[in-house]
Amino acid sequence: MKELDKEELRKIAYNCKKATFLIEKQQIAKITLREQMELKIHLAGCAICVTFMHQSAVINQMARKIFNPGSGILKLDKGFKKELQQRIDERLDEN
Repeated sequence: MKELDKEELRKIAYNCKKATFLIEKQQIAKITLREQMELKIHLAGCAICVTFMHQSAVINQMARKIFNPGSGILKLDKGFKKELQQRIDERLDEN
């Protein structure tokens, strides 16, 4: 693997766009060793991207729970559906 020079390190350290791309990419697939290293370097100095990474992980985890991968059907909590139906009925009754 090619060593990183100072210019490349500077580009990595200040490239949030690439870091967020790598954060999202690693959520769905393996990233290369070089990408892992670049992301680690960036995250060492960017608290905003660290926060983004944590939020992204939570969002992806929640999305996986909502969608049933086999059927493609969106499932909502029964209590939420009941509450939503009540709100819809109330709005319809107002008119």
